[in-house]
Parts: sequence; structure tokens; C-alpha cells
Amino acid sequence: MLKFIFWSLVAINAALFAYGKGYLGHFSGNEREPERMLNQLNAGKLAIISAEKANDASAATAAAASAAAAAKPAPEVLACVEIGSFVLADARRFETQLAPLNLGDRQSRHNLPGNEVSSYIVYMPPQGSKEGADKKAAELRGLGVTNYFIMNDNSPLRWGISLGVFKTEGAAQNQLAALMKQGVRTARVAPRMSGSKLLAFQFRDVDTELKVKLEQLRAGYPNAQSHACK
Repeated sequence: MLKFIFWSLVAINAALFAYGKGYLGHFSGNEREPERMLNQLNAGKLAIISAEKANDASAATAAAASAAAAAKPAPEVLACVEIGSFVLADARRFETQLAPLNLGDRQSRHNLPGNEVSSYIVYMPPQGSKEGADKKAAELRGLGVTNYFIMNDNSPLRWGISLGVFKTEGAAQNQLAALMKQGVRTARVAPRMSGSKLLAFQFRDVDTELKVKLEQLRAGYPNAQSHACK
């Protein structure tokens, strides 16, 4: 019995000694400080810095990231690009080539203004409203002028009064002279332009990549030119 107690005490002491040295690991997840320090990587190179230096380092990192983002150039965006002039057949072919770009309402087509005089109009300038035009028409009737027409379309001459359209400028000037003899003082003569048969395309929100694609398509039409538009 005494031998059992003796050897039990020896075993317990040996176990305590081993635990104290760290030979048996740990029970709560905390190793003895000397062993933990030895297990760290490059423990001798670790340094404690102040909160001020840590904040400065964070600010420097953020500034570097911001500078890198600013260095990346933003894509160029143009408000509008117009490509023309196209005869009808070429316009249709160009429109077909545009289809894969899926531009939707960023793309539109319109007729170019005419540049040939087709006739001459004798007219009184726009009166600002239907009421103003009616009032001016009443004045004409009072002067004995009955051949007139109030223009109510969406042209620049809306609410003006037409006093005749003539093939030649000479005929229009003769009509103006006759009206002045009747007391009409604000009539004038202006050429009327023929409608153009040429077409142009306008593109909105054009970035650099889209501009390159449009120029590649335009190159297939020698008479077509591109320029910025509003």
C-alpha cells in the first residue's frame, strides 16, 4: 500500500513538472509565454506603433487608392454626333449596319435642309398668336386686300400672313409694289427653299468606343461626313 502511494505521488509530481515546462501542451488554449513567443513568425521584427502613426498610415493608404482611381481616365462622352449626307438608298443600308449596335432612342434620322430656291413668297411677319393674325387680316380687308392666307403650321412663319407665292423674284416684287399702293406697309419678299432629298443621322451620348464604331461604318460612304451637333 505504501509503495502504491509513493509511486502515485511520484507520477503526480512528474506530471506537474511536465505541465509547468509546457511539455504537455495546454488545456485552455493559452500556451506559456516563452513558447508562444517562439512560435510567432519573425517575432523579433514586430514593433508597437502609436495610434497617431496608425492613423497616418491609414490616411496614406486611402490617398494612394484615391490617386490610383483618379489616374484612370474617364471615357470621353460627346453630346451629339451627326453623320451625313446620305441619299435614300445609302441611308437605308447605313441604318441596317447600325442595327447590331442597339442604340435605341440614342439614334435618329432626319432630312437635311434644302439649299435651292424653289419659289418666292410675299408675306407679313408672324403676329405672335392666332388673335394677332386675325387682327392683321382684318386690317388687310379694310385696305381692300382679300387674297391672303394665315399660316398656322409649325414653320418659322407660324401666325404670319401669306400674300402670294410666285415662281420668280420679279413677280413677287411686282405683287409687293401693288400691295404698297393699297397701303400695306409691313409686307416683304423672301425665297422659299426646296426640301432636300438628303438624309443625316444623329447619335446621342457617344463615348469613345461608339465613336470608333460609327467612324468605321461611315468610312464605307465616301460622301458622308461626321461632325459634332447640339
